[in-house]
Amino acid sequence: MTLNEYQQLAQRTSRHDLPQESHITNGVLGLTGEAGECADLLKKHFYQDGRPFRLDLIEEIGDVLWYVAETAAGLGVSLEAIAETNINKLKKRYPEGFDAEKSLHRPEHL
Repeated sequence: MTLNEYQQLAQRTSRHDLPQESHITNGVLGLTGEAGECADLLKKHFYQDGRPFRLDLIEEIGDVLWYVAETAAGLGVSLEAIAETNINKLKKRYPEGFDAEKSLHRPEHL
């Protein structure tokens, strides 16, 4: 499945009665909630009961992806376009691959 196919399938479960801007708000707010759930799984594993987190984390990351798709739809852009934009930014920032020194001392805008 491509990212764009995923986005199209994910949008089947989005509220289509909302204005376009509401998909952005719903997406961004949902991202923060789901990211918190990812962090909570790790917190419980490392500091509470050591429960396995892998399968639950996979599900939560799926929820994060849904909200990324929702935000992208609200912006009127495809997930593949977002992914391509991000890779181009990373190539420019780290032309030779990740460099810890460059990550600490990089220009604000590339």
